[in-house]
Amino acid sequence: MRLDKYLKVARIIKRRTVAKEVGDADRITVNDRIAKPSTVLKVGDIVSLRYLHKHLVFRVVSLQATVKKEDAKMMYEIIEIHDE
Repeated sequence: MRLDKYLKVARIIKRRTVAKEVGDADRITVNDRIAKPSTVLKVGDIVSLRYLHKHLVFRVVSLQATVKKEDAKMMYEIIEIHDE
């Protein structure tokens, strides 16, 4: 699944266009490499995201095309979160 779509489906970022803008600004890394919005994610990838004065690091747990709002948090495991 594409990175920008994953961020939207997992409800980490509300809109896919915003996820694309963050990716284009080089504010996302996947496994310590700068990632573009089209980067294909796999289960187990470590994603680091800088967005809205926060630094979020999480592990991809599942890749589902659609998910209910209450189940979205099961798609990832937060490793660390910091305010900047």
